[in-house]
Amino acid sequence: MVAMNSDVAPDRRLYLGRLGRANHEPANRTFRFAARLAGVILRPIARLHLSGQENLPTTGAAIIVPNHLCDLDPLVVGYFLVWGGRWPHFLARANLFTMPVLGRLLRALEQIPVERGSVSAAGSLAEAQHELEAGKVVIVYPEGTFTYDPDEWPMAGHTGAARLALRTGAPVVPIGQWGANFIIPPRHKRRPKLLGRSDVTVHAGARLDLADLVARGESDRHAVHDATVRIMDAITHEVSAVRDLPAPHGRWHPGRKKRVDPAQAVL
Repeated sequence: MVAMNSDVAPDRRLYLGRLGRANHEPANRTFRFAARLAGVILRPIARLHLSGQENLPTTGAAIIVPNHLCDLDPLVVGYFLVWGGRWPHFLARANLFTMPVLGRLLRALEQIPVERGSVSAAGSLAEAQHELEAGKVVIVYPEGTFTYDPDEWPMAGHTGAARLALRTGAPVVPIGQWGANFIIPPRHKRRPKLLGRSDVTVHAGARLDLADLVARGESDRHAVHDATVRIMDAITHEVSAVRDLPAPHGRWHPGRKKRVDPAQAVL
């Protein structure tokens, strides 16, 4: 597994060679083109600090659960995973797939469309399950959207990632990331910073132990609830580490518009 710090940009002529040494997982040309494009976009604006890639399974299925800060997150997390040796398959908003160029690219990259607030969401989980059963890496943002927490801490999570974990038994790896939200801030929270390079830190934590809940299964709603809480606790722990700040005790609940007991922060 290769941990790469982007303070030193790879020479473009060597980029694909270095990528080939870092990532042995089979991929089509579109994946490799997208990996190079991500580097071209990120290098002028982000000073990436990547760590914990040794916690990513080198082969086989895995569910990656990052915190969600802004529109730049998938590019940052995807870059992290690619250089960590795995090709990412994101659950992404279905409307993105209707865009002429982006939609074609997402489909070529085997990303998974999600219809929000729809019965089609169950179909999206089934497609994600299929990818996991094929030994691929699936990325799920449990928060479902950019955090509404006033201080940008992880908020209450949806149950999709937990359901996938209990359904498949695939390992779950939490990711904490911070800094992309200063380059492209969410909801006009601050001015974008597109000139110069901003520090962006990404860290993958240890795999979660959900064995006791997997044994109870997805049909046990309490197991799904508890798995969701554990996932959000783990993500918050990693975010606290990359921010070098203690997390607040409560977790923001977007429906109640306040922080609540983390054990009750499930959507």
